[in-house]
Order: sequence, then structure tokens, then C-alpha cells
Amino acid sequence: MTLPPEKLARQALDHVLRLPGQRKLIAIAGPPGSGKSTVAEVLNRLLREDGKTSAVVPMDGFHLDNAVLDARGLRKRKGAPETFDGAGFCNLVKRIATEGADIVYPVFDRSRDIAIAGAAVLSKDVEYVLFEGNYLALNGDPWGQLAQYWTSSVWIDAPIDELERRLMQRWFDEGLSETDARIKVGENDLPNAKFVQDNSRTCDLIL
Repeated sequence: MTLPPEKLARQALDHVLRLPGQRKLIAIAGPPGSGKSTVAEVLNRLLREDGKTSAVVPMDGFHLDNAVLDARGLRKRKGAPETFDGAGFCNLVKRIATEGADIVYPVFDRSRDIAIAGAAVLSKDVEYVLFEGNYLALNGDPWGQLAQYWTSSVWIDAPIDELERRLMQRWFDEGLSETDARIKVGENDLPNAKFVQDNSRTCDLIL
């Protein structure tokens, strides 16, 4: 049985509050449709309600632009590892881990389907930095180098049929027909989900 995001976030809260160190970098990883974004946002709220400083830094700001994807013949694979600036994201995490300064980073605007450079700033004073994305626990380059920077990693998953249901609903919410949604999910989203499940390292906390 898949727990609701609030319960998953509360389990994660118990875990992260016990982590040592002044600044905690926490990876929230898992396949598309697993609920990472929602859990990260709820966990962020719970930390703030507990009097902590926290922020969510999504991986989605490093989507390659559609023009780049078209030039590379990758538009239909949008969301796969090769459709992100993985090296750029890894560099951002390294900077956050090693530089005692405010860090500017890009944010993905889903309504316009575009990443916006310099759209957010992470304060150097934030204690809990919650990163979320499909590939934060992925093996291989460049994603594999991220493990050295995480204070802890959290894995969120769901049965494949539940992932499929959620992914279909996501496309319905964007106005796609059932036929078009099934093509998107069957040809891209579910293969991405299975790739993440099969090629990610074991995280510190599995929800």
C-alpha cells in the first residue's frame, strides 16, 4: 500500500532531524510519478513548522531547452537522463556543498515548458537543502558523483501500476487524450521509471 505524501514526509522528517552537521543536503530520489516533488514540498513545510530553515532545489531547472532537444532528436524522450544538463546540476550541488555563499539556480516553469536561468536564490543560511529529482541516486556519470555530497538520501517509489496511473493522470491534467497520454507514458515515462528503478543506488531511507 502506498502511503499519502503527508505520512511519507513525516517519516522523512524523523530521519532528517537526526542528521548531524550544520548544513544538511538531502536527496529525494525515485522514478517519475513516485511523488518526490510533493513529499519534498511537504517535508519543507514540516521543517519550517519545526523552526528550521529549509528550501527545495528541484533538478527540473536543468531540463535542456526544447530547441536543443529538437536539434538532437530527443524531444520525444524529454525527461530521460540525456535530456538534462546533468553536469550542470552536479556542479550546482557541488557549489552548494562547498561554497559558503548565496547560490543562484534555474527553475523549470511547467506552464511554459521552459527552464528559467537565475530564477531562484538559495541563501547560505539555509540549514536543510532538499534536492528532488529522478536521477539523484543514479549510478554512472555524471549523476554518480552526487553521492559524495549528500548528507542523506531518501528513496520514494510506488508499484509500477500505480506509477502508470499517476503518470496518465498527469497527462490528462495537461489536456491530452487517453490515446496520446498512453503513447507518452508507454514510450517515455514508464521506460524512464524502470530505468531509474533498475540503475539507482540504495538510499539511506526507503519510503
